[in-house]
Amino acid sequence: MVVEVKPEVRPKLGMVGNVAGATTEEIQHLAREQLGRDSLLGPYTHVHVFWLAGMSCDGCTISVLGAVAPRVEDLLMGSLPGLPQILLHHSAVNVESGDPFVEPMQRALEGTLGAPYVIVYEGSVPDETRAGDGYWSAVGEEFDERTGQFKQVPSSVWLKRLAPGAAAVIAIGTCATWGGIPAAYHNATGAMSVMDFLGRDYRSALGLPVVNIPGCAPVGDNFTETVAAVLLFLQGLGPVPEFDELGRPAWLFGETVHRQCTRAGYYEEGVFAEHYGDRECLVEIGCWGPVVNCNITARGALNGLGGCMNVGGPCIGCTMPGFPDKFSPFYKAPPGSTISGTISRLNGSFIRPLRRITQRDRNRETRWDRQRAIPSGWGAEYDVPIIERTVEFFYNRLRWRGSSAKPE
Repeated sequence: MVVEVKPEVRPKLGMVGNVAGATTEEIQHLAREQLGRDSLLGPYTHVHVFWLAGMSCDGCTISVLGAVAPRVEDLLMGSLPGLPQILLHHSAVNVESGDPFVEPMQRALEGTLGAPYVIVYEGSVPDETRAGDGYWSAVGEEFDERTGQFKQVPSSVWLKRLAPGAAAVIAIGTCATWGGIPAAYHNATGAMSVMDFLGRDYRSALGLPVVNIPGCAPVGDNFTETVAAVLLFLQGLGPVPEFDELGRPAWLFGETVHRQCTRAGYYEEGVFAEHYGDRECLVEIGCWGPVVNCNITARGALNGLGGCMNVGGPCIGCTMPGFPDKFSPFYKAPPGSTISGTISRLNGSFIRPLRRITQRDRNRETRWDRQRAIPSGWGAEYDVPIIERTVEFFYNRLRWRGSSAKPE
């Protein structure tokens, strides 16, 4: 129900139920004062972060809450050396609501905020012209002189207004970076990424294009680490972080899932999982890891633990611009795996037996070879076929070739 009311008599409901009796900014400043610490290494003591949500499931927010390197708490308290304190404006954590919640954004537009600000956008940006008289996602209300009513302000409008003056615009999660699931085939919202929405020529107040941190949901540490790197640049204490041609942190997304996967060795030897739960390479049950830029197998999902392939889940390409359309249907072997898998099997049929011979030899002490016996109470027997002895003889000749220190 829309209530017609004059702007001057607009009820201020933002602090109703706010038992803290203070704004989020005031609470954070008070906490900072209690710590008794301040960043003396740069020009800024604090930076505002406006966290806007579009077509989102809030999974990115949940992921960031679990970050540990650095922790969200350290960023909010300004306890990291050289980094300014972050004053976070997020609908899930702010004690204000209604007009007081959007008031800092109004100050940012007016240039009276008193500190730099960064925009973090979660979720894809919908085409609000398709919403008719309604809206897809909005933050706050404004009085519409044309209708004489208060009208919701789409989050995309806030993004368009605030982006030119922002120190940086960070798109978090695949929906914000590439459009994601809301932008899939046949979607009704016309959803798109932040980069598509703002355009190729967009630059922040510091000259940065949109920074993209993909993932569905992204690794929380990838986000907090990138934010810390951007803040160090803002403080003049670090260079512009290295980003790739799509605005991803290059040091985090420069490698593929496969290169860092704990199962990659099985692929090299041509051994593939046939069922979920098998420990071998997952390519033939739908894993796209060899072509997907992501560090989750190396970094883990939370506190270094978990990660899709680490726990048996095939990679479905959720960090990539082509997700989900170009990776569908999920859990079906990629067509290219027929060729690469066949080559891998042929290579593995030759390499694998040779490695096993060398492995068995290295599992024996030289004393055991001389004595032709293994003193293990666990059942190991000394049984070396003549073919393995022959292979190891020539292998060791090659190993010591050109070395002056040779065993007797």
